[in-house]
Amino acid sequence: MKAVVINQYGGKDRLQEAEVPIPSIQDHQVLVQMKATSVNPIDWKLREGYLKDMLPFDFPIILGWDAAGIITETGKSVKNFKVGDAVFARPDTTRNGTYAEFVAIDEDKLALKPPNVSFEEAASVPLAGLTAWQGLYDVLGLKAGEKILIHAGAGGVGSLAIQFAHHTGAYVATTASAENGAFVKNLGADMAIDYRTEHFEEILKDFDAVYDTLGGRIQSGSYQILKKGGRLVSIAEAPKQEEAEKYGVKADFLWLQPNGKQLAEIGELLQSGTVKAIVGQTFPFSQQGVREAHALSESHHARGKIVITF
Repeated sequence: MKAVVINQYGGKDRLQEAEVPIPSIQDHQVLVQMKATSVNPIDWKLREGYLKDMLPFDFPIILGWDAAGIITETGKSVKNFKVGDAVFARPDTTRNGTYAEFVAIDEDKLALKPPNVSFEEAASVPLAGLTAWQGLYDVLGLKAGEKILIHAGAGGVGSLAIQFAHHTGAYVATTASAENGAFVKNLGADMAIDYRTEHFEEILKDFDAVYDTLGGRIQSGSYQILKKGGRLVSIAEAPKQEEAEKYGVKADFLWLQPNGKQLAEIGELLQSGTVKAIVGQTFPFSQQGVREAHALSESHHARGKIVITF
């Protein structure tokens, strides 16, 4: 089968087409013929070598950890899925990712693709959607009536986090460029702050929660807008606990855990139309297409998700 692999760390020119064997599945896995995948920051961070200590994979490495496609084979202990099912998943983080024509995926990471959602839309959701979901609910415990600031609301995680938080009944403020102000408000944001001309620390106060997707100066400033006992979750960098304690807030770092049951819950919201998958741009599954997709992701200026189609 065709895959796009890296044989050493480095720039996007390290992404190369290769012929590799179709994966053999284990008893608890299914084989998925890929229809679409998407690009996430973890992809190019691993490609550059930033994550080699945390994820010490042997080369060649197939990047990509979003999947949408059709099951072509099931392991003998698989009970809830069958050949022909259209599914989506955030597979485990292994060296055999989703930039490939076929992927072996554990049953407990799978969810059925909603029939009204395209493969491209479905591929845009798992990693970003589960990251948003686990940050809002598993870590922050967000409830109706609370006020939350979600940074970078037009991005992959932010665009889904806004929709989830709005559905929960929270008051949602977000940071975005002026060009994306109407976009994030249409997703359910109550307030959009132009990060280029406005300082959120000077505008917001007494918030219950912050979802930090950026880290650094943004994370430090976020403590100032939280009430005593407020909560912050970051997916960008581990919060400094002494800084959080200074403001009397609880701060945690989130590393996503793939979870098929939570993905199925997100699928129900997609099927009902409560939440929409935001596909910003698509690229073909090819060496050049994947390189261009990485370049866009690294620019930090993508709206919604970057999807690769097979």
